Amino acid sequence: MTDATTTTTRTDAAADAPWRDLSLTAAARATALIAELTLEEKIAQLYGIWIGASDDGDDVAPHQHEMSGDVDLDALLPKGLGQITRAFGTAPVDPALGAQSLARLQERIVASSRFGIPALVHEECLAGFAAYGATAYPVPLSWAATFDPDLIERMSRRIGDDMRSVGVHQGLAPVLDVVRDARWGRVEETMGEDPYLVGSVGTAYVRGLEASGIVATLKHFVGYSASRAGRNLAPVSVGAREVADVLLPPFEMVVREAKPRSVMNAYTDLDGVPTAADRELLTGLLRETWGFEGTVVADYFSVAFLQTLHGTAGDLGDAAAAALEAGIDVELPTVHAFGEPLVRAVADGRLDEQVIDRALLRVLVQKVEIGLLDDPAAPAAATASKGAVDLDPVENRALARRIAEEAIVLLRNDGTLPLAAPRRIAVVGPTADDPLAVLGCYAFPTHVGVHHPKSGLGIELPTLVEALRAEFPDAEITVARGTSIDGGETDGIAVAVELAASADVVVLALGDRAGLFGRGTSGEGCDAETLDLPGAQGALLEAVLDAGTPTVLTLLAGRPYVLGTAPERAAGIVQAFFPGEEGTRALAAILAGRVNPSGRLPVSVPATPGAQPSTYLASTLARRSEVSNIDPTARYPFGHGIGYASFAWSDLLVESGEATTEGAVRMSLTVRNTGDRAGAEIVQLYLHDPVASVVRPVRRLIGFRRVELEPGASVHLDVEVPADLAAFTGRDGLRIVEPGTLVLGFGRSSADLPLEATVELTGPVRVVDHTRALHPTWTVVPAGADAR
Repeated sequence: MTDATTTTTRTDAAADAPWRDLSLTAAARATALIAELTLEEKIAQLYGIWIGASDDGDDVAPHQHEMSGDVDLDALLPKGLGQITRAFGTAPVDPALGAQSLARLQERIVASSRFGIPALVHEECLAGFAAYGATAYPVPLSWAATFDPDLIERMSRRIGDDMRSVGVHQGLAPVLDVVRDARWGRVEETMGEDPYLVGSVGTAYVRGLEASGIVATLKHFVGYSASRAGRNLAPVSVGAREVADVLLPPFEMVVREAKPRSVMNAYTDLDGVPTAADRELLTGLLRETWGFEGTVVADYFSVAFLQTLHGTAGDLGDAAAAALEAGIDVELPTVHAFGEPLVRAVADGRLDEQVIDRALLRVLVQKVEIGLLDDPAAPAAATASKGAVDLDPVENRALARRIAEEAIVLLRNDGTLPLAAPRRIAVVGPTADDPLAVLGCYAFPTHVGVHHPKSGLGIELPTLVEALRAEFPDAEITVARGTSIDGGETDGIAVAVELAASADVVVLALGDRAGLFGRGTSGEGCDAETLDLPGAQGALLEAVLDAGTPTVLTLLAGRPYVLGTAPERAAGIVQAFFPGEEGTRALAAILAGRVNPSGRLPVSVPATPGAQPSTYLASTLARRSEVSNIDPTARYPFGHGIGYASFAWSDLLVESGEATTEGAVRMSLTVRNTGDRAGAEIVQLYLHDPVASVVRPVRRLIGFRRVELEPGASVHLDVEVPADLAAFTGRDGLRIVEPGTLVLGFGRSSADLPLEATVELTGPVRVVDHTRALHPTWTVVPAGADAR
């Protein structure tokens, strides 16, 4: 990335300075550099600038936003620059030309300042690198539906490699928020309603991203998903125990097991304390207890929100001081509170400069570790010609297809599926012929591309109709929209019903349109008042079912919805949570039977539209009772999913029905494929604590294992369950393991546990901490093929 000007500037600055000495530790080098910087130069390393790369490879222009006003790069760059925000995620840009533009910007940053420190570049990567032409993978809710962390780690490694290839250093993912209310628009971005599943899949994602050299960023720390009524950026009313036992465990697991290098705060407040100014959370828990050593970056504009939304800061200087003292290191997406307001806050004594030095040390250590202080070369993509860089190669698409195939959940099948060469297929519904119906709100075509229609989609997005025509080439396929996704029109329903009545089978395609801040039915700021299907889709569903033709309901959606009478009347129900660019092909392959579905629900599908908030992690009082007319029981529970193979579970053995509170329970079972085709079973392990010193959920997931078996094959699963997995937060705020009776159950879902065992924990109440065991240990022993 250097040229003659850059090299001269950096050599003159301090070629033999200690912070250039490669033999020193990263911390020693960063400390030496801090000693050379002025206050303004220090602060400049603590903010980003939102800059879109140029599609002609030339210089760039700052992105404008009403929260930040004009940005004068010529005035800012002599002080240096900490981060570049979303160079590829702001507008469509050819990857090679974008890499050239970014490299030239880095040269300008280096040449403009005394010490020539390049900026760290961050991008979104929630469902793939959010750049024009990059692979759009399934959304995180689909990752969780696979119950296959290893597959998700492979995906994130590829995402990271693509980001690194064009000069990106940090990715703003994964989202570790646990779903508490399915009306929340960002459900699609989460990994479901269970903290163990979220943490397990999130750990895998971070491992892959970090292995590629990309700094992974955990978000949103913490409580964002628990907002009242499922409204985006709304007040959060949760107790300390819910925070400790439901919302924090995924972050704790990922910090401990995957070693991410960045965390992003949530917009919310917890009991009146905004997380952006919560020292107990960002420093006390995250750093001092869990040992996190990376950077904490502000969610976009959240430092300023301390003044404008939370009302806990009198001005931007107060906001900047409060955020830094709490533990935030970097203001994103652009300079605002960490600009002149922060300079004034130090000058008038509101903030000690040592607090800035503390944040700066973390930032510079990370830059040293990435290699940004050592004249890094521009990525190879920066020397490529337009069109030469492929961010959606065939290997990516194959992996995207595999994830979609494993993620799609078959909820119901009366035997109609797989379809047996139907002659006439009626494809009805608003998501049938919509190429964007497979994408979540942070995929580039939906997040950015919709504002640049002349640029095209950038990737191939086959519609469901196209995928079905390819899968069933001999069938006559007719199409009727029936209604829009959320417009409420009913005038097209009669035509759709007529078409359905004349077909051999109907594929009814319903679901969501991803968008931002009310421009969609799912996505950030696209919250739902109820969980009825958007618009007139519910009316279309019932009318098509009334036609009497076998109907397979397919859902391309970002959240679960109430499905009317489909659970009783539809021939099949297939749930796909925004399955990405290869999602329709995967869906068609499942309908045809080429792929055996194996996805399981990471969120419950409700039976009624208004029983929210509700998840399977419910205490007895939160379940159906005789003293309320509202029944929150899910129509399809967490963990549910069926396939085209059948499995028998047997031979549950417990080595001993008793263990101490610091010991473990050893169990085993046999799983056998009793069907006539290969398939995957997801063995889910649940814990029930009948009597505890505080109210506990009736059942919670503590482990799972994906088992793939050929017809007639069996495996023995040996499982060691540490007593630590029964831990919870007691009345005094400490996490404890209590003696008493536990019920351990192996389940096909949270509501279907064919094998259960009662065990007894003995000994004293035991206090545990963040070093406790987090997983059971599974040993899989093939048992060979035997008679069905």
